[in-house]
This record gives sequence, structure tokens and C-alpha cells, in this order.
Amino acid sequence: MDLDRYLAVNGPTWARLGELTDRAGRGVGRLSAAELDELVRLYQRVSTHLSVARTSYRDPALVAQLSRLVARSGAVIYGTRARTVRALGRFFAFVFPAAVWHNRRFVAAAAALTFLPAIAFGTWIANSPKALDATGPKAVRDEYVHQRFEDYYRDRPAAAFALQVQTNNVQVGFMAFALGIAFCIPAALLLAFNGANLGFAAGLFAAAGEQGKFWSLIIPHGLLELSAVVLAGAAGLRLGWTIIEPGDRTRGAALTEEARRSFAISLGLILAFVVAGTIEGFVTGHVGQPAIRVAVGVVVEALFVIYLVGRGRAAAALGLTGAIGEADALLYKRPVAFTRR
Repeated sequence: MDLDRYLAVNGPTWARLGELTDRAGRGVGRLSAAELDELVRLYQRVSTHLSVARTSYRDPALVAQLSRLVARSGAVIYGTRARTVRALGRFFAFVFPAAVWHNRRFVAAAAALTFLPAIAFGTWIANSPKALDATGPKAVRDEYVHQRFEDYYRDRPAAAFALQVQTNNVQVGFMAFALGIAFCIPAALLLAFNGANLGFAAGLFAAAGEQGKFWSLIIPHGLLELSAVVLAGAAGLRLGWTIIEPGDRTRGAALTEEARRSFAISLGLILAFVVAGTIEGFVTGHVGQPAIRVAVGVVVEALFVIYLVGRGRAAAALGLTGAIGEADALLYKRPVAFTRR
């Protein structure tokens, strides 16, 4: 291919890369996710064009032009990735744990709404023959306890099951968060319903003398999963309570402020749900030793709690409450406090 044809064929690609690079570099509007992907693809393609120009055409002007374009694009791409990594680091080091710590009273309320019904239902079914009989025929209960419950974790390929569980967990967490805005009631009912379902299953296993089997299948993923649902529900309760009692703020201002914290909690919990779903898919149904399964769940939950409490208290000591955008403004104004803690 002669040089003129090479320029004609690839010129639009170079122009498009230059356009995206200029927009990203000047900050004139944010590139969409598709445009960011396009920027990376074009950068890689034009890098190849530069190599071809150097070896095949040896045109100094073309090589200089493509060299400048590739250098500018590379600076934008890798600079953007570095900023993104730093932003994610700040989010998980300060914003998310600060929001959870600020919301700790509502976390306690959400935990009570979840676990009190679980304890009540589990105790009732385990100790009341009438309640046990009301759950269904004995044959159905036996199948559930001795086969169906465990098969649920083992019947499907681990990767596909983990992805399904992760998606479902995120949906449940989002519902617990979003429903709270309706004056707390739907979120409270969802938490209580989840707790009642947990108690129902625990009661059936306890009545059959299979408590150990039940907890060895629930603890590996369930500790983290239930913790994440409780935190999502707590964020929803906080939003609903803000509408009921905005304090000395207008309801609109109060709701906007609390929504920034609640949204931070919801974003942070996506990772927790992904981890819980991964454990459920690859550990709960596919690790044969119950002690190992339980150990995985306990260790992961302990690390999660230590992280939230430790980082949450540290962020609160810096004056952070977990609102989106708050960390950038405060941490950059207080570099000495930031480096010392």
C-alpha cells in the first residue's frame, strides 16, 4: 500500500483518536464508557500504525505526527486509570466505611428487624409440633432437610451459580435500600421477611436434629451476605427516617445529604455481594469439609467487620461522614491529618 492510500485509509482513525484524546485531556465533558473503550482500542490500533509507519514508510512527518498522537493518548489513558485507582482507593479506605459508621444506629435497627424474626420463627418451629406440622407434610420436610436444601448449592456449575447468586444478592440489596424511602416501612418488612425465611429453614433443620448441617451450609456465604443486606436495609431506613424527621434541615436538603451517604453504602456493598456470591458458588456447595467451609465464612466476616469498624472510626476522626464527594474536599484540605493517621 502506497503512502497516500495509507493516509486515506487510516486518517479517519487518527482524527477520531485525536478528538477523543482532546476531549478527555481538556475535560470538556466526560467520555462515556463506550467512548473510553473506543479510546483504548484506537490507541492500541494507532500504536500499531506508528510501528508500521516507522518500518515500512519511513516518512519523518508521518512518524512525528503519529508519535505525538500516541504519546498524548497514552498520557490521557494511563493518567485516567491512575486517577480512577486513586479514587477507588479513597472510596474504600474512607467513604464507604465512614458512611457505614455514621449509619451505625440504623445498622443496629436493621439487624434487629432481621434477626429477631429469625430467632422467633426458628425457635417456634423447632419447639412446637403444631408449628412444625403447619409448615408442610413430613415427607416434604424430610426431602427439604436431607436433600433439596443441600442440592440447591451443588446442582449447577460453580461459575454460573456464583454469577446468578451475585446478581440476585445485588438486586435484594438494592431493593432493601430503595424501599426505605417510603417512610421505612417496605424496607423494614423486607428485612423481617428475610429474617423469617432464615428462621423457617433453621427451625426445620433443628426439628430434624440437623442444626450442624444447616449452619455449615449457611455460614460460609451467609454471614457476609446477611451483613450486606442488613447494611443496605439500614441505608434505606436512614433515607425513610430522614423524610419523617429531617431535623433542622428542609426535607429536600436532608434527603439530598443522606442520599449521598446511602448511595455510598450501596456502591460499597456491590463488592461484598460479589464476594458472598463467589463463596456461595465455589465454597458452600463444592468444599466437602464442613469445618473448612465454616472457617472461610467466619474469617471473611471477621475481616469485613474489622475493616468497617477500624476504617469507619478512623474516617470519622477525620471528620468524614461518608457522603459522596466529601472525602475529596476534606482530605485535600487536611494533608497533615491525612498523613498522620
